[in-house]
Amino acid sequence: MKLPVIKHLTQFIEDNDQDYVIEALEVLEALTEVPSLKDEELDVVGELISNMYGALEVNKMIKDGMDKKTALNSFMMRVLGAIDKN
Repeated sequence: MKLPVIKHLTQFIEDNDQDYVIEALEVLEALTEVPSLKDEELDVVGELISNMYGALEVNKMIKDGMDKKTALNSFMMRVLGAIDKN
């Protein structure tokens, strides 16, 4: 996950609507089922999917009352904490 991408997507959601991101996620998830995709291509699609889900999570935190900077930092700390446990 890349914080600048999540931050940009979060701003996109604020400026537009999260439905655009949700619909794009559905398309990307459908693409993962294409049998001819190479591992590298799947990795890129997977990275996009994880960043988009991250932005949706940050957006939810903001809607629940957290300011944007705190929500972004809190989300990334959770991600890093999950990585450290593995």
